[in-house]
Amino acid sequence: MIVTIDGPAAAGKSTAARALAERLGFDFLDTGAMYRAVTLAALRRKIPLDNEQALEKLAASLKIELRGKAVLLDGEDVSVAIRDVEVTKHSRNVADNPGVRRQMVLLQREAGRSHNIVAEGRDQGTVVFPDAACKFFLTAAPTVRAERRQVDLAKRGLHITVDQVLADQNERDDRDASRAIAPMVPASDAIHVDSSHMSLTDVVDSLERRVRQVQSHESQIA
Repeated sequence: MIVTIDGPAAAGKSTAARALAERLGFDFLDTGAMYRAVTLAALRRKIPLDNEQALEKLAASLKIELRGKAVLLDGEDVSVAIRDVEVTKHSRNVADNPGVRRQMVLLQREAGRSHNIVAEGRDQGTVVFPDAACKFFLTAAPTVRAERRQVDLAKRGLHITVDQVLADQNERDDRDASRAIAPMVPASDAIHVDSSHMSLTDVVDSLERRVRQVQSHESQIA
C-alpha cells in the first residue's frame, strides 16, 4: 500500500509522514532527502548546478539508500550533511533538473513496488504515485509555517527573523507551484489537511484514521 503526503515547505510533512509510517508499520520514503543527497554529491564534486547533463549523469551513478532515519550516499551516512545550509540553498536547483527528477522517480517507484510506504514530497500523489491508495495534501497558514521554520533554524544555530523566513517561504511556494516540472499542486483526489491549529498527534491521528478506513475497505473487497 502506498500513502502519499504532499504540501508546501514547513507544513510538517516529514514529521507527520515519519510518525504515520511508524504507526502503520510502513517504510518512510523521504524524497526530499534524496534530492539533498544528489545536491551534496554535486557540491562535493564541484559539478556546476546549471549543467543539466552532468547532474543527470551524477544522479544515475549514485547509490542512495534510506534506512530508517539514516540517509546513505554511496555507503556513507550523510543524514546530517544533507541538512547543511549550503545544501539546502542549492537543492532546489537540483530538484528542478528534469534528468535528476527522472532518476529519483525511478528510485521512488522501485521502493513502492516492494514495500508498504508513506512517501512525502511535493509531487508524490500527482507524478510519482498517481495510483496511490491514499493521498494527502498537508498545509498550514503561511505565518504558522514560517514560525515553525524559524524555530527549526534556531535549533541549528541560525537566527533569522520570522519576516525574512516568511518572505523566503513565499518566494519558494510561488516557485514550487509554478515550475514546469512536477509543480507543487494537490492531486485531484487528495484529502486536504490544514495543520495550522493541530498538534502533531492530532494530524497523525487524522491521517491514520483515513488510511485505516481505506485498508478496511480494501480488505472487504478482497
